Amino acid sequence: MINKLWIFFIISGSLFLIINGKADILNSQILSSGKTTLDLILQIFPLLALWLGIMNIAKTSGLLDKTSKFISPLLAKLFPEIPKGHESLGLISSNIIANLFGLGNAATPFGLKAMESLQKLNPKKNEATRSMITFLVINTCGVTLVPTTIISLRMMHDSTEPTSIVVPCIIVTFLSLIIGLIIDRLFSRRYK
Repeated sequence: MINKLWIFFIISGSLFLIINGKADILNSQILSSGKTTLDLILQIFPLLALWLGIMNIAKTSGLLDKTSKFISPLLAKLFPEIPKGHESLGLISSNIIANLFGLGNAATPFGLKAMESLQKLNPKKNEATRSMITFLVINTCGVTLVPTTIISLRMMHDSTEPTSIVVPCIIVTFLSLIIGLIIDRLFSRRYK
């Protein structure tokens, strides 16, 4: 559905520019977007490589497992339906930790595997369980301590203080998580 929507936007925007005699703007945007994309990749790649490397070191050294065990009492309260020691708790905690460091790309595989694992526990395969919905809320809010993508975008566009966004990001993502979990609990009690 989203692909069709994007195709519609691209075609309708292009037709609008051509009809209004502004094809030169369309051509310049098409040609400059390749350079902008490459610049963006070259700016973001080193930061992602650094943090993905740190995550791999943390995983290899066992720090990720220790952090998962540290987070597990909180996860046990958030996900009471998941049996203690189930693999999905480790995958959920790995996803949360990756999101904490602003590594949405690294968090995605953990999130997908966590959902697969939660689906195995699901008695009604065509409906999301309460745990799946709660995990989706947590993942969507994505509490971030180090917003690497935003910092690299600000660096790319020559921001004088690219890291000044860190504190507001922490506050906003933490508040969105709290509000999301409150709403999740209210709806789960209502539809129980």
